[in-house]
Amino acid sequence: NMLTVCFSVGYSAVALNHVIDFKEKKQEIIKPVSPSELFPSLPIVQGTSKRIKVLTRLTLVVSDPSHCNLLRSTSANIRLYDIIAVFPKTEKLFHIACTTLDVDLVCINVTEKLPFYFRRPPVNMAIDRGIYFELLYTPAIKDSTMRRYTISNAISLMQICKGKNIVISSAAERPLELRGPYDVANLGLLFGLSESEAKAAVSTNCRATMLHGETRKSACGVVYTVKKLRKVEEEETAVPACKKAKTQ
Repeated sequence: NMLTVCFSVGYSAVALNHVIDFKEKKQEIIKPVSPSELFPSLPIVQGTSKRIKVLTRLTLVVSDPSHCNLLRSTSANIRLYDIIAVFPKTEKLFHIACTTLDVDLVCINVTEKLPFYFRRPPVNMAIDRGIYFELLYTPAIKDSTMRRYTISNAISLMQICKGKNIVISSAAERPLELRGPYDVANLGLLFGLSESEAKAAVSTNCRATMLHGETRKSACGVVYTVKKLRKVEEEETAVPACKKAKTQ
């Protein structure tokens, strides 16, 4: 039912989230279940011939620095997930997540007032490393108090990151909690994002997070190409300005 709603409102990719809170006992990182086992036939994305893409995601709720050692280790089960997110509970853990941990997303608490202030150095470090910050909109729909905390925490983050590397997710557990991409982009305006930044938070930034997860599993870097200047432009730049004036 959730996938059907995601398909109907216009999403082309969905991530199934597996949350592990180390405060609870007997928490183990298990091997993710293949989406093909859960969904034999996936719906086709509207307007295309491609089927909706189902990803696996692991979210670790860390409240102690020792919990981060699991992410630093080369666990076989961790590498099987498409996206890895970390939910830091303290300022020290937020700094560690932004500067040293090999993750794709850093989750921002939106259900209560943050116990610390965002600082520019770790946030800029995370942006340079290609890590994205995640904001959830479902708590803002459920309760007016959490809506106030969501907007307040989001605005405090925007003042530091200037709207860069933001991803807005649902964390929905029921189909009624889902909203379409355009509705989510409008919610981004309440979080302090501009119109272009809000659209990127539900489109290009999400795709960049997926690509970051792929490179994290397969490679240590990204190759990009630069278009070479034409010969005519090179010849024009080689001619001095005085000669250009005479010929003209």
